[in-house]
Amino acid sequence: MNKYGTAGFFVLSLIIILAQVFIFKDLILFGSAFCFFYVLIFFLLPIDTNPLMQIFFGFVVGLLIDTFYNTQGVHASAATFLMFVRPFWLNILSPGSGYGAADRINIRTQGFQWFLTFTYPLILIHCILLFFVEAYSFTNFWTTLAKGFYSSLFTLIVVLIIHYLFINKEK
Repeated sequence: MNKYGTAGFFVLSLIIILAQVFIFKDLILFGSAFCFFYVLIFFLLPIDTNPLMQIFFGFVVGLLIDTFYNTQGVHASAATFLMFVRPFWLNILSPGSGYGAADRINIRTQGFQWFLTFTYPLILIHCILLFFVEAYSFTNFWTTLAKGFYSSLFTLIVVLIIHYLFINKEK
């Protein structure tokens, strides 16, 4: 998985979840851009992870976030859908030679443009779905869409900063 293995990944996941719950939960820009930093966990999963395990992992992480946010499944549904779409998106972006068994999603390995092309559409889908599930209607369609768009940009910027500062240090 990486130089720390599965146990290291779960410790990192726990740190990211705790950071989301205690730091990034209240980080809101202009009342419409929310930071869902925890999606970084989903991008750090190895490429060859079983798709069913990915979906289950997305559900569990989303449910943990829902527990602390008191949102009754909103994050679980968005995270589960993100993990459902992830393998298909990886196949679309697959290089001609395919991915190696030990490949990880990393700016250093794939490059900034590929990383941005991979992460932003998934973050956008996650944010838009999250806000529409939360709204539970299309009454304020444009407002909800704007919140999803602004939140996805804010989340992407935070994910890139954290990835460059901490995750990208591994060789």
